[in-house]
Amino acid sequence: MGEKKRRRRDLFQNISIVLLSLSAVFLFAQTQLYTLGVDAGSDYLQYLTGESVQTPPPAQTALTSLSAPVRLAVTGVYGGRYGSVTLTTTGEVFEPVGGLLREALRSVQPLTSCESEEFLDALNGTSVYCDFLECLPLPVLAGLVGASLDSDLSVRRMMVSSGEGDGVRLYLWGEEDRCWRGLSAISPRELDDVVNGYELNGAFFAMDSGEPDAAEAAPCSLFPLELPELPLLTSTAVLPSSDALLTALGFYPRTNSRYTESGGVEVVTDGDRTLRISPDGFVRYRSGGDPAITVSAAGETPTVTEGVMGASALLNALLPDQAGGASLYLQNVRRTGITMTLSFGWQINGVPIRFDRGGSAGEVTLTGGTVSMLSLRFRQYTDAGETSLLLPLRQALAIAVQREGGELSIGYVDNGVTASAKWLAD
Repeated sequence: MGEKKRRRRDLFQNISIVLLSLSAVFLFAQTQLYTLGVDAGSDYLQYLTGESVQTPPPAQTALTSLSAPVRLAVTGVYGGRYGSVTLTTTGEVFEPVGGLLREALRSVQPLTSCESEEFLDALNGTSVYCDFLECLPLPVLAGLVGASLDSDLSVRRMMVSSGEGDGVRLYLWGEEDRCWRGLSAISPRELDDVVNGYELNGAFFAMDSGEPDAAEAAPCSLFPLELPELPLLTSTAVLPSSDALLTALGFYPRTNSRYTESGGVEVVTDGDRTLRISPDGFVRYRSGGDPAITVSAAGETPTVTEGVMGASALLNALLPDQAGGASLYLQNVRRTGITMTLSFGWQINGVPIRFDRGGSAGEVTLTGGTVSMLSLRFRQYTDAGETSLLLPLRQALAIAVQREGGELSIGYVDNGVTASAKWLAD
């Protein structure tokens, strides 16, 4: 009997020791996670377990939340125009046009090829025209206005026009001046309602201008009657803390695998992954193994829409809160096999920002669903309290004539200290 009691007592003692040990481990882990912070703790757990860091977060945003610059021209029944070269797809002024494009894309009948001359002729009818500045996959442009479309086309310009006959057509302008058209379910009255909501302001296309030099510019170069007054911007590199970057990219923020090169570049390694943080605000990430950053996808390889959403979410998660009013927008998508490279630029209030030495603001390369390379140029733009001096249109055309057929537009050029508005000829 005494032997049974002793065995029972020993059993209870062993159970107590195990429970106390587990409790101590739990408290220690809680203390460490508290030290790292809530967000860092989540990534730290992923780091320990070797799980992939998923992006975007579960509350995945739609493409309609992404702000893209767009140039808008609305043509009335008598040929008068409203035009703006400082709009974004998320702005209130664009909303009626966005709704019209959404319905046109949803209801368009099979698209057929057409000549670019037909597209240009349709601009003279009652129409709504949008230039998204860059040739992008049609599913992405459709997503920006809330439509879902499966297509292999790359498109820069869209137009809804009454054209000839009773139907309202959707026109698309893509790479190498290729154009397509298709009949939509939009009625002429619905188109008129949208057109009549804009006050005509005398905007015109290069093909309409009486200026001799305008004939040398791309016909769809859009000019406002009065040039916009755009502020001069200061340009500075504003980096988040190294720990914040490491946490966002799934590194252990307290790692000792880091050093600083003679030029001031901080290098952090984690197995086959490397992060380089330059003092001028340029960050580069490379990965060849686990733990990996992945984008959410329904299949093994993300669709172009999934890739855009994932890459945008990842880059925006790296940005500090004080962005200075500027935001990233998609400039280019390149696909080769299972590899997808997405390039992004900065824009502020619908005006794109370029760098005087070229290059993009950010770039993400996906191999399958894994982020294999990433770069981001951190910038903060602030109103300098001055107005950028734009050349009068006539002088700008005289300069642009040296590049026959070039697209003449307004954009910011960042020299690393300031960003000033200028005429751009592409």
